[in-house]
Amino acid sequence: MKLTLGVVGRQRTGPEEALADDYLARANALGRGQGLSPVSLRTFPPRHATGREEITAMVLKALEPGTTRLVLDERGTDMGSQDFATLLARLRDDGAGHAAVLIGGAGGWAEPMRRGAAAVLRFGRWTWPHRLVRVMAAEQIYRALSILAGAPYHREG
Repeated sequence: MKLTLGVVGRQRTGPEEALADDYLARANALGRGQGLSPVSLRTFPPRHATGREEITAMVLKALEPGTTRLVLDERGTDMGSQDFATLLARLRDDGAGHAAVLIGGAGGWAEPMRRGAAAVLRFGRWTWPHRLVRVMAAEQIYRALSILAGAPYHREG
């Protein structure tokens, strides 16, 4: 199963970009052995779309047909790393060809993005800067793949 981290907006060059890229490279290396590869980053520049409805419509249209959506949204539910790994494995085992973890713009997602998503998740109740969410999502993808690979990166308890 292909796995994509899809992000609305462009990352500014800097340490956050380098860290997100590093986690995605690590995830891509682990993913090959787990049937979860390639792992890639895709940015959706908002161009002239300004509102959340326009941005949501643009991203939905740009996704490959049949992409399973894992949507990050402040109205989502909390999910632990082990459960996220289990979700990715279940999608893979159920024959999903492509899953995308999607980070919206500053205004979040409109209802059509959340509707029909395989999961709507959040990183707790706190508000996070967009560039840190990208790093955190990349790290969680890597962590999930390390759990599935039995690597010692993740520790419970």
